[in-house]
Amino acid sequence: MIWFGLTLLLAGAVFSHRYAWWRPAVDNSHPRILMYHMVSEHRPGARFNKLRVLPARFDAQIRWLKENGWHFALMSELADPSALPAKTVLLTFDDGFEDNYRNAHPVLQKYGARATLYLVVDRFERDWSTSKKAHHDSGELMHEPKLSDTQVREMLDSGCWELGAHTRTHANLARLDDVGKQDEITAGRALLEQQFGTPPSSFAYPFGIYDATDVHLTEQAGFDTAVTTVEGIDTDIHRRRFELRRVKISGKDNGLAFRLRLRTGTRGWKK
Repeated sequence: MIWFGLTLLLAGAVFSHRYAWWRPAVDNSHPRILMYHMVSEHRPGARFNKLRVLPARFDAQIRWLKENGWHFALMSELADPSALPAKTVLLTFDDGFEDNYRNAHPVLQKYGARATLYLVVDRFERDWSTSKKAHHDSGELMHEPKLSDTQVREMLDSGCWELGAHTRTHANLARLDDVGKQDEITAGRALLEQQFGTPPSSFAYPFGIYDATDVHLTEQAGFDTAVTTVEGIDTDIHRRRFELRRVKISGKDNGLAFRLRLRTGTRGWKK
Protein backbone atom coordinates (compact mmCIF):
# COMPACT_ATOMS: atom_id res chain seq x y z
CA MET A 1 0.00 0.00 0.00
CA ILE A 2 2.87 2.35 0.83
CA TRP A 3 4.56 1.57 -2.47
CA PHE A 4 1.31 2.27 -4.31
CA GLY A 5 1.03 5.65 -2.62
CA LEU A 6 4.64 6.49 -3.42
CA THR A 7 4.08 5.49 -7.04
CA LEU A 8 1.07 7.81 -7.28
CA LEU A 9 3.05 10.60 -5.65
CA LEU A 10 5.94 10.14 -8.09
CA ALA A 11 3.58 10.01 -11.08
CA GLY A 12 1.92 13.20 -9.91
CA ALA A 13 5.29 14.92 -9.53
CA VAL A 14 6.37 13.89 -13.03
CA PHE A 15 3.04 15.05 -14.48
CA SER A 16 3.29 18.40 -12.70
CA HIS A 17 6.90 18.88 -13.81
CA ARG A 18 6.08 18.14 -17.43
CA TYR A 19 2.87 20.11 -17.78
CA ALA A 20 3.02 22.74 -15.00
CA TRP A 21 -0.78 22.64 -14.89
CA TRP A 22 -0.67 24.72 -11.71
CA ARG A 23 0.63 27.84 -13.45
CA PRO A 24 -1.90 30.70 -13.34
CA ALA A 25 -3.84 31.19 -16.55
CA VAL A 26 -3.47 34.40 -18.53
CA ASP A 27 -6.86 36.02 -19.09
CA ASN A 28 -8.37 35.24 -22.49
CA SER A 29 -8.72 38.95 -23.23
CA HIS A 30 -5.01 38.94 -24.10
CA PRO A 31 -4.12 37.67 -27.61
CA ARG A 32 -1.97 34.54 -27.94
CA ILE A 33 0.74 34.59 -30.62
CA LEU A 34 1.64 31.01 -31.53
CA MET A 35 5.02 30.17 -33.07
CA TYR A 36 5.32 27.39 -35.66
CA HIS A 37 8.08 26.44 -38.09
CA MET A 38 7.25 23.21 -39.95
CA VAL A 39 4.17 21.00 -40.29
CA SER A 40 5.55 17.63 -41.33
CA GLU A 41 6.27 14.09 -40.21
CA HIS A 42 9.23 13.55 -37.92
CA ARG A 43 12.46 12.21 -39.35
CA PRO A 44 14.27 9.39 -37.51
CA GLY A 45 17.33 10.76 -35.74
CA ALA A 46 16.75 14.34 -36.91
CA ARG A 47 18.00 17.17 -34.70
CA PHE A 48 15.09 19.53 -35.37
CA ASN A 49 12.01 17.32 -34.92
CA LYS A 50 10.81 19.69 -32.21
CA LEU A 51 10.24 22.19 -35.04
CA ARG A 52 8.12 19.64 -36.95
CA VAL A 53 4.47 19.55 -35.84
CA LEU A 54 2.82 16.42 -37.20
CA PRO A 55 0.18 17.23 -39.87
CA ALA A 56 -2.55 15.30 -38.05
CA ARG A 57 -1.69 17.06 -34.80
CA PHE A 58 -1.72 20.48 -36.48
CA ASP A 59 -5.16 19.71 -37.89
CA ALA A 60 -6.33 18.74 -34.39
CA GLN A 61 -4.91 21.96 -32.90
CA ILE A 62 -6.62 24.24 -35.41
CA ARG A 63 -9.86 22.27 -35.12
CA TRP A 64 -9.76 22.61 -31.32
CA LEU A 65 -9.20 26.37 -31.59
CA LYS A 66 -12.09 26.69 -34.04
CA GLU A 67 -14.47 24.56 -31.99
CA ASN A 68 -13.62 26.41 -28.78
CA GLY A 69 -14.39 29.86 -30.12
CA TRP A 70 -10.94 31.27 -30.81
CA HIS A 71 -10.73 34.10 -33.33
CA PHE A 72 -7.89 33.85 -35.88
CA ALA A 73 -6.21 37.22 -36.45
CA LEU A 74 -3.23 38.43 -38.47
CA MET A 75 -0.24 40.24 -36.99
CA SER A 76 -1.18 43.44 -38.83
CA GLU A 77 -4.33 43.55 -36.69
CA LEU A 78 -2.23 44.06 -33.55
CA ALA A 79 -1.84 47.68 -34.66
CA ASP A 80 -5.16 48.10 -32.81
CA PRO A 81 -5.38 45.25 -30.29
CA SER A 82 -8.40 46.83 -28.61
CA ALA A 83 -10.43 46.00 -31.73
CA LEU A 84 -9.75 42.28 -31.35
CA PRO A 85 -12.29 40.09 -29.56
CA ALA A 86 -11.52 38.00 -26.51
CA LYS A 87 -9.99 34.61 -27.28
CA THR A 88 -7.89 35.87 -30.20
CA VAL A 89 -5.05 33.72 -31.49
CA LEU A 90 -2.40 34.70 -34.03
CA LEU A 91 -0.69 31.85 -35.88
CA THR A 92 2.85 32.64 -37.03
CA PHE A 93 5.20 30.53 -39.15
CA ASP A 94 8.91 31.28 -39.26
CA ASP A 95 11.39 30.85 -42.12
CA GLY A 96 9.43 29.65 -45.16
CA PHE A 97 9.44 25.87 -45.27
CA GLU A 98 7.64 24.22 -48.19
CA ASP A 99 5.48 22.09 -45.92
CA ASN A 100 3.71 25.29 -44.83
CA TYR A 101 2.10 25.24 -48.28
CA ARG A 102 1.72 21.49 -48.57
CA ASN A 103 0.45 20.65 -45.07
CA ALA A 104 -0.52 23.81 -43.16
CA HIS A 105 -2.21 25.79 -45.93
CA PRO A 106 -5.00 23.22 -46.61
CA VAL A 107 -5.78 23.09 -42.87
CA LEU A 108 -6.13 26.86 -42.65
CA GLN A 109 -8.47 26.78 -45.63
CA LYS A 110 -10.43 23.89 -44.12
CA TYR A 111 -11.18 25.73 -40.86
CA GLY A 112 -11.20 29.32 -42.11
CA ALA A 113 -8.06 30.09 -40.11
CA ARG A 114 -5.41 32.68 -40.93
CA ALA A 115 -1.67 32.96 -40.29
CA THR A 116 1.32 35.26 -40.72
CA LEU A 117 4.31 33.92 -42.64
CA TYR A 118 7.67 35.32 -41.53
CA LEU A 119 9.60 34.71 -44.74
CA VAL A 120 13.36 34.73 -45.30
CA VAL A 121 14.12 36.37 -48.65
CA ASP A 122 17.24 34.37 -49.59
CA ARG A 123 16.11 31.06 -48.10
CA PHE A 124 17.44 28.51 -50.58
CA GLU A 125 20.55 26.37 -50.05
CA ARG A 126 21.19 27.83 -46.61
CA ASP A 127 21.70 25.97 -43.35
CA TRP A 128 21.07 29.03 -41.19
CA SER A 129 21.13 26.98 -38.00
CA THR A 130 24.93 27.15 -38.21
CA SER A 131 24.70 30.92 -37.85
CA LYS A 132 23.61 30.34 -34.27
CA LYS A 133 25.69 27.31 -33.28
CA ALA A 134 28.52 25.89 -35.37
CA HIS A 135 27.92 22.36 -34.08
CA HIS A 136 24.54 22.42 -35.84
CA ASP A 137 26.40 21.93 -39.13
CA SER A 138 24.33 18.94 -40.17
CA GLY A 139 22.79 20.32 -43.35
CA GLU A 140 19.36 19.29 -42.07
CA LEU A 141 17.67 22.66 -42.48
CA MET A 142 19.54 23.46 -45.67
CA HIS A 143 18.10 20.38 -47.35
CA GLU A 144 14.58 20.99 -46.00
CA PRO A 145 12.50 22.18 -49.01
CA LYS A 146 11.62 25.88 -48.93
CA LEU A 147 8.61 27.73 -50.30
CA SER A 148 8.84 28.92 -53.89
CA ASP A 149 7.75 32.46 -54.71
CA THR A 150 4.84 30.98 -56.67
CA GLN A 151 3.64 29.05 -53.63
CA VAL A 152 3.94 32.13 -51.44
CA ARG A 153 1.85 34.16 -53.89
CA GLU A 154 -0.85 31.48 -53.93
CA MET A 155 -0.91 31.42 -50.13
CA LEU A 156 -1.21 35.21 -49.92
CA ASP A 157 -3.88 35.33 -52.62
CA SER A 158 -6.01 32.82 -50.69
CA GLY A 159 -6.62 35.32 -47.90
CA CYS A 160 -5.43 32.80 -45.31
CA TRP A 161 -1.93 34.23 -45.09
CA GLU A 162 -0.23 37.55 -44.50
CA LEU A 163 3.42 38.29 -45.25
CA GLY A 164 5.87 39.09 -42.48
CA ALA A 165 9.63 39.69 -42.70
CA HIS A 166 12.42 37.56 -41.24
CA THR A 167 15.54 39.29 -42.65
CA ARG A 168 17.22 38.79 -45.99
CA THR A 169 19.31 35.71 -45.12
CA HIS A 170 18.18 34.63 -41.62
CA ALA A 171 21.29 36.25 -40.21
CA ASN A 172 22.40 36.21 -36.60
CA LEU A 173 22.02 39.95 -36.03
CA ALA A 174 24.35 39.87 -33.03
CA ARG A 175 27.27 39.14 -35.37
CA LEU A 176 26.64 42.11 -37.66
CA ASP A 177 27.61 45.77 -37.52
CA ASP A 178 24.96 48.45 -37.90
CA VAL A 179 25.30 48.53 -41.69
CA GLY A 180 24.84 44.76 -41.89
CA LYS A 181 21.86 44.87 -39.55
CA GLN A 182 20.18 47.55 -41.64
CA ASP A 183 20.74 45.55 -44.81
CA GLU A 184 19.12 42.47 -43.30
CA ILE A 185 16.17 44.30 -41.73
CA THR A 186 15.42 47.26 -44.01
CA ALA A 187 16.58 45.89 -47.36
CA GLY A 188 14.97 42.55 -46.55
CA ARG A 189 11.61 44.26 -46.08
CA ALA A 190 12.00 46.18 -49.34
CA LEU A 191 12.83 43.01 -51.26
CA LEU A 192 9.74 41.22 -49.97
CA GLU A 193 7.55 44.17 -50.95
CA GLN A 194 9.16 44.19 -54.39
CA GLN A 195 8.66 40.44 -54.87
CA PHE A 196 5.11 40.12 -53.56
CA GLY A 197 3.64 43.58 -53.91
CA THR A 198 2.80 44.01 -50.25
CA PRO A 199 4.88 45.66 -47.50
CA PRO A 200 5.26 43.39 -44.45
CA SER A 201 4.04 45.12 -41.31
CA SER A 202 5.56 42.67 -38.82
CA PHE A 203 9.09 41.36 -38.27
CA ALA A 204 10.56 38.28 -36.56
CA TYR A 205 14.09 38.36 -35.13
CA PRO A 206 16.07 35.33 -36.43
CA PHE A 207 16.77 32.88 -33.59
CA GLY A 208 15.06 35.39 -31.32
CA ILE A 209 18.44 37.13 -30.97
CA TYR A 210 18.25 40.93 -30.89
CA ASP A 211 19.37 44.04 -29.02
CA ALA A 212 18.27 47.65 -28.63
CA THR A 213 19.81 48.59 -31.97
CA ASP A 214 17.80 45.90 -33.75
CA VAL A 215 14.61 47.11 -32.10
CA HIS A 216 15.36 50.67 -33.23
CA LEU A 217 16.16 49.61 -36.80
CA THR A 218 13.01 47.51 -36.98
CA GLU A 219 10.83 50.44 -35.98
CA GLN A 220 12.78 52.77 -38.28
CA ALA A 221 12.27 50.34 -41.20
CA GLY A 222 8.51 50.87 -40.99
CA PHE A 223 7.33 47.77 -39.15
CA ASP A 224 4.42 48.05 -36.73
CA THR A 225 5.34 45.03 -34.59
CA ALA A 226 8.14 42.52 -34.06
CA VAL A 227 8.10 39.09 -32.44
CA THR A 228 10.72 37.26 -30.41
CA THR A 229 11.14 33.62 -29.38
CA VAL A 230 10.64 34.45 -25.70
CA GLU A 231 7.83 32.30 -24.36
CA GLY A 232 4.75 33.90 -22.95
CA ILE A 233 1.61 35.95 -23.49
CA ASP A 234 1.88 39.73 -23.41
CA THR A 235 -0.68 41.70 -21.45
CA ASP A 236 0.44 45.10 -22.81
CA ILE A 237 0.82 44.89 -26.60
CA HIS A 238 1.46 48.63 -27.05
CA ARG A 239 4.36 48.71 -24.60
CA ARG A 240 6.01 45.58 -26.00
CA ARG A 241 5.05 45.83 -29.67
CA PHE A 242 8.65 45.39 -30.89
CA GLU A 243 9.49 42.64 -28.40
CA LEU A 244 6.35 40.51 -28.44
CA ARG A 245 6.46 37.10 -26.81
CA ARG A 246 5.06 33.98 -28.42
CA VAL A 247 3.69 30.60 -27.37
CA LYS A 248 6.09 28.00 -28.74
CA ILE A 249 4.32 25.04 -30.34
CA SER A 250 6.65 22.06 -30.27
CA GLY A 251 6.56 18.96 -32.42
CA LYS A 252 6.62 17.06 -29.14
CA ASP A 253 3.42 18.60 -27.76
CA ASN A 254 0.35 16.41 -27.31
CA GLY A 255 -3.18 17.79 -27.08
CA LEU A 256 -3.00 18.47 -23.34
CA ALA A 257 0.33 20.28 -23.64
CA PHE A 258 -1.08 22.43 -26.44
CA ARG A 259 -4.14 23.44 -24.43
CA LEU A 260 -2.06 24.24 -21.35
CA ARG A 261 0.30 26.38 -23.44
CA LEU A 262 -2.71 28.33 -24.69
CA ARG A 263 -3.73 28.81 -21.09
CA THR A 264 -0.41 29.92 -19.58
CA GLY A 265 1.91 30.69 -22.50
CA THR A 266 4.66 28.39 -21.29
CA ARG A 267 5.55 24.72 -21.16
CA GLY A 268 6.36 22.70 -18.06
CA TRP A 269 8.65 23.54 -15.17
CA LYS A 270 11.53 24.50 -17.45
CA LYS A 271 9.23 26.32 -19.88
